[in-house]
Amino acid sequence: MNVNAILADIKKRKFSPVYLLHGEEPYYIDLVSDALEHKVLDDSQKGFDQTVLYGKDTNIVNVVNAAKRYPMMSDYQVILIKEAQDLKWKTEEDVLLKYVENLTPTTILVLAYKHAKFDKRKKLYKAIEKVGHVVESAKLYDNKVGEWIMDQFRDAGRTIHPQAAAMMADYLGTNLSKVANEIDKLLLNVPQEQEILPQHIEQNIGISKDYNVFELQSALAKRHAVKAVQIVDYFAANPKSNPMPLVMGNLATYFTKVLKYHYLPDKSSQVASKQLGVHAFFVKEYELAARNFNRRKTFDIIRLLSEYDMKSKGMDIGPFTDQSEILRELVFKILN
Repeated sequence: MNVNAILADIKKRKFSPVYLLHGEEPYYIDLVSDALEHKVLDDSQKGFDQTVLYGKDTNIVNVVNAAKRYPMMSDYQVILIKEAQDLKWKTEEDVLLKYVENLTPTTILVLAYKHAKFDKRKKLYKAIEKVGHVVESAKLYDNKVGEWIMDQFRDAGRTIHPQAAAMMADYLGTNLSKVANEIDKLLLNVPQEQEILPQHIEQNIGISKDYNVFELQSALAKRHAVKAVQIVDYFAANPKSNPMPLVMGNLATYFTKVLKYHYLPDKSSQVASKQLGVHAFFVKEYELAARNFNRRKTFDIIRLLSEYDMKSKGMDIGPFTDQSEILRELVFKILN
């Protein structure tokens, strides 16, 4: 069962006796555990029938003993184990397995196992799958964040322009909790009937709609040297907002996709969009970049990016070389 279905069931007060929430991405683990923590019991019931424990401060025997109790003021009691990955699984796992095989029906046991996958080969995992819900919260790849952002707005009954979603993805990265907070801010501050546009990102998140990595990529694709230099100058004046590793990483990803576009046998918008992992809105820009930079030049640019990435980290440069000088020189060589 997916997360949205589980959240819908929680809203309808259809609960499972045990939830195993695990994976490398904390966002969905927090989403489900927070829903169970805040929506099963009201404030007057929580003092009697809700227990929150932390893996490093407890053990599985205590967890099971708590789970075997019956509620006092409600139809359910909630036992929430945060940071469950810190429990002593190797020595005490069998205790929990015996409990799962003979559950207390009025207990909702929530295991929030973060930053790693629970071993699916274990008997405990399979036992929980049979009687409860398992949610694997997988890490989102960089090239999927923009699509995820668009999905979140779609689920909220709103739309966001692909360029605005790309700006958010480039600057906020794969920390979904951070991205979700910014999405909430936009939903709150931008009128319901208004599509989320790049200027809204600038106004509410602080990312310049005109001077960002996304616009630098666009300027390079169009061979707009003046615009590219203006953006680099802006980066030099705002280094904290535009850290060099972020800029270099995004440019490397971008030109790798340009090279991939060169080798696509079918360059139709639909196929190219899927193969490059970008919204169809951006395919024309990759087509333009491929026209302006042939295969050989694109290979040269990727080599340059690797070389200048090393320079940005202090390799083969003078002791007083400024990061902005490195980026200006790189942009010049890309365009010439």
